[in-house]
Amino acid sequence: MINFELEKLKYTQSGNFFLMAGPCAIEGEEIALRIAERIVTITDKLNIPYIFKGSYRKANRSKGSSFTGIGDEKALKILEKVGREFGVPTVTDIHESAEAAMAAAYVDVLQIPAFLCRQTDLLIAAAETGKVVNVKKGQFLSAGSMKFAVDKVVEAGNNRVILTDRGNTFGYQDLIVDYRGLPEMQEFGVPVVMDCTHSLQQPNQSSGVTGGKPALIGTIAKAAIAVGADGLFIETHPDPAHAKSDGANMLHLDNLEELLVQLIKIRKAIS
Repeated sequence: MINFELEKLKYTQSGNFFLMAGPCAIEGEEIALRIAERIVTITDKLNIPYIFKGSYRKANRSKGSSFTGIGDEKALKILEKVGREFGVPTVTDIHESAEAAMAAAYVDVLQIPAFLCRQTDLLIAAAETGKVVNVKKGQFLSAGSMKFAVDKVVEAGNNRVILTDRGNTFGYQDLIVDYRGLPEMQEFGVPVVMDCTHSLQQPNQSSGVTGGKPALIGTIAKAAIAVGADGLFIETHPDPAHAKSDGANMLHLDNLEELLVQLIKIRKAIS
């Protein structure tokens, strides 16, 4: 059950987990609308509450030459159009306090990247917009320490908070998921999401391009639903090999529906 209010979020009483999904970055209007249409068709059929995800700008890149975006306003307007045309809420990440109000004018959920989850000014700025705030757990933090991130948002006058786990740093070039963290973070009274794609990243590669293990996305998602995750975060693309950002750990869009069907069966089995 989703326990936060979000305009346009359909099927909130369906008993299903909710889904945040879309491309890593907004690459252009045509492909964003195509991805959104495909996912909306699937989630409508399966009665899964859906939030379209797309980063309007990628601020955390290994190499200075890596793709960062098509322009802030242009990308934000595409996110707004997706929300308007398909009647779904949208989420994008912000990186500095000054971006909160700007992004909030176009999207429904503001996401705090994992590496910024301790930035007090950023959390407060996001909270003060009144939008839902999705805080990703830092790879370097315990689940229990995320209580302080929740407190910062709530104390700023906003109790519409989501926490998202995206794995824990394991050595220099790998991540590992500790599923004990999901119920631990649910103790804070907020919905908890499992990021099934970023948790499979292999960062800090010598090539300067982050690697990943997309073949294990289903494994991460199934385990998360089995331990009671409220939602899932999945980056997906019709051609991951040619995606402009994080293609190495994205789910091929053709594989999304089959995975969601399997996850619904697990959800029903534990209900």
